[in-house]
Amino acid sequence: MQKKAMEKDRKSYQTGIVKKSTTINASKKEVWCEISKIAGLAAWVVGVKKTTYTSKKKRGVGAIREITFENGNTIEEHIIQWNPMESFTYIATEGLPLRAYVATISITQKAKNKTQITWKSYINSKKMTKKQFLGFTSDMELFYRTSLNNLKSALEK
Repeated sequence: MQKKAMEKDRKSYQTGIVKKSTTINASKKEVWCEISKIAGLAAWVVGVKKTTYTSKKKRGVGAIREITFENGNTIEEHIIQWNPMESFTYIATEGLPLRAYVATISITQKAKNKTQITWKSYINSKKMTKKQFLGFTSDMELFYRTSLNNLKSALEK
């Protein structure tokens, strides 16, 4: 029994997927217009104080943003895939307790003025226990869900 407890508390690399979706009563064009402003995160992403460009490029592959959170943490993200009116993918290169973070935000028209938005990420942690990782992914799921609900509220006004 003690061996299992020790294995559970052992720090190792953890891998997972975080995915949340919501349907917004807005056109695909309206939703894309908001999410493609990659430095406009303070309007809907939880805890973001400001987002600034650190590249000359402002849209598309190669754009880089730095996100500053209200708690002082900063994250640098690079856009690595861009499909206008469909999706974009980015990687975090600094600021997370992860070895890898790749996320995609995608949109799909469900009806004339109903658009589904999905935020999905692959994560691979720095060394942490399984319990720490489950807590981290649970926090990320709440972060995604709350942020998407903020976007939904803003666009449905």
